[in-house]
Amino acid sequence: MAHENITALAAELISMAAADQQNSYRANDEDPAEQLAWRRLTARHGDRLNEIMDEYGWPTAELVGDDAARGAWLIAQHADRQLGIQRRALQLMEQAVATGSASPRELAFLRDRTLVNDGHKQVYGTQIAGIKDGSPVPWPCEQPQHMDKLRAEVGIEPFAEYTAKYTAKISTT
Repeated sequence: MAHENITALAAELISMAAADQQNSYRANDEDPAEQLAWRRLTARHGDRLNEIMDEYGWPTAELVGDDAARGAWLIAQHADRQLGIQRRALQLMEQAVATGSASPRELAFLRDRTLVNDGHKQVYGTQIAGIKDGSPVPWPCEQPQHMDKLRAEVGIEPFAEYTAKYTAKISTT
């Protein structure tokens, strides 16, 4: 029975992440109804992730598989209006990274997202505030001079490469 529960949990996380990806365009849509639909989706997912964390702790790859674990991270990443859930996910993911059970790269993105949402400077420069003169501008960083070194330590490409991908993505949409 426990194995069936974990299989169902993995499928649920993968399904929620797919719905997230399919609807992420709504986050910045000019239509308020589309933005509201995005907020409702991410809130439902955040609430469910919170229930999952109550029952299982952080859903690691060992528990639910790589795709489902990445889905859990994505759901936490987008729980921007549920900071308590986002902070809790960050704490549980930190513990999982410390034991080698979660991705330091994904943790870096979640740490930056949570810091920015809490009104603090980010560490890794993963969160983009907007576009200025056609170039992505990150939210303020604690130590911008050390950003690429810190990024390398967790497997994130240098900031210039990251923003080049970001710029390319924007110009194709």
